[in-house]
Amino acid sequence: MNSRLPTTPRALALPTPSRRHLLTLLVASTLAVAGAWLPRAHAAPADDAVVDLQHEWEVIRYQSPAAEREKRFEALAAKAHKVSETHPSQAGPLIWEGIIVSSWAGEKGGLGALGLVKQAKALYESAIAIDGDALDGSAYNSLGVLYYKVPGWPVGFGDKAKAKELLQKALALNPKGIDPNFFYGEYLVETKQPEEAATYLTRAIQAPPRPGRQVADTGRREEARALLEKTKAR
Repeated sequence: MNSRLPTTPRALALPTPSRRHLLTLLVASTLAVAGAWLPRAHAAPADDAVVDLQHEWEVIRYQSPAAEREKRFEALAAKAHKVSETHPSQAGPLIWEGIIVSSWAGEKGGLGALGLVKQAKALYESAIAIDGDALDGSAYNSLGVLYYKVPGWPVGFGDKAKAKELLQKALALNPKGIDPNFFYGEYLVETKQPEEAATYLTRAIQAPPRPGRQVADTGRREEARALLEKTKAR
């Protein structure tokens, strides 16, 4: 994701290394972010609502001008929250509310983004408490991304070891999925394991297409190819 990130006032500026991590937060995770998908056929009302959120997210993420994304994700987050409130016992709406809030954070940047990221974290944790296997383990994947993207203490909750644990859970549930492989590959790049990362990035590029997710699949494959090229250049 090419985030448009406003400048943080000098008096509130984060320490340079942590701020840099926060400003790149969720460049790819929107998200996370977005391996969750549901077929429309025979869908329950909650599933229909989640599919609608998913499709709106794709339009904003991949087809909207960068200058419009923050406000559009903010509006979509409000819509997603209403879906979650309507279906409080289901994990899917919480997962997609988390993905959308994470995407909003990525566009917003600065201290406001950190608050939104903590909100997304709570949504993923609530989804896992209901059903961690929902949407092929997408809550584990999305939460794992937050743990390796967010700065660590005292600024944020980032934790590379926790990220690895969550990302591997997501991979175990969906070993051929495009997003679990992409994000584990990205994690390995960020933890200076480029040779191992190449295996997972290649799997992401070769992952089977998801019905109705052509836009998201195309975008994610492009991200995987770009990151794979970077690993080869190192």
